[in-house]
Amino acid sequence: MAEIKTGIFAKNVQKRLNRAQEKVLQKLGKADETKDEQFEQVVINFRRQETEGSRLQREMKAYMSAIKGMQQASINLTQSLHEVYEPDWHGKDDVLTIGKDCDALWEDFHNKLVDSTLLNLDAYLQQFPDLKTRVAKRSRKLIDYDSARHHMETMQTSGMKNDRKMIKAEEELKKAQKVFDELNTGLQEELFEWATKISGLMSVNYDGYLQVETIHDFEAANSDELDLKRGDVVLVVPTASVEDQDAGWLTGIKESDWLTFGAGAQKGLFPENFTQHLE
Repeated sequence: MAEIKTGIFAKNVQKRLNRAQEKVLQKLGKADETKDEQFEQVVINFRRQETEGSRLQREMKAYMSAIKGMQQASINLTQSLHEVYEPDWHGKDDVLTIGKDCDALWEDFHNKLVDSTLLNLDAYLQQFPDLKTRVAKRSRKLIDYDSARHHMETMQTSGMKNDRKMIKAEEELKKAQKVFDELNTGLQEELFEWATKISGLMSVNYDGYLQVETIHDFEAANSDELDLKRGDVVLVVPTASVEDQDAGWLTGIKESDWLTFGAGAQKGLFPENFTQHLE
């Protein structure tokens, strides 16, 4: 048993060394690298979606926390009003009733946002860890394939006559290619399917947010602003802090961009008085 474990350990160490050597040779331009530009673009978009999704999740949690803060502030105000009211003042009995109604409204608002948005966002982000692990595994298997291919090419170029070593090199190349192809095919299908579905999924999850329509063209003056044309529909995004935004400005995402890019869509500022609310 100990010998088997030692053999497996030595094999894994050698595999890591081969990968490290292959990566060094590729970076130095001493060995060519197998590339799939279409797949790499999907991976770039995948990583951007995760980054933007995580950012949106953080902002939503901050927004939820602010709602809870407002709910507690409402409770505190109700208690203070009830305490300062004199027994003979008109409406003393109504203070607690109104306060309870306000508390119920805040609680309902919070719960609806959790159910319609935060839970869906959490479920969306749970897809990423497994896919990231498989993307990383694909990268390792691609390096193994390139390493085996370059080893075979070196042997062929050197004119080596050792048939047994050549046969072994061919077997290693076929094995590396088979492992990579099987992983690559399944992962490509899943990632491309994910890329086509995700925009629709996220747009449905965003239905609960305020929508506004642009009534005047607006040309962005800074990189953090949106370029808008009359008639564009914008989804208003809540900010984590009021101080982050100047009065009269809103943060949003163009609906057309959201439907195309999902969480990777550009988010930016725009003047509120250039828009009107949509029912």
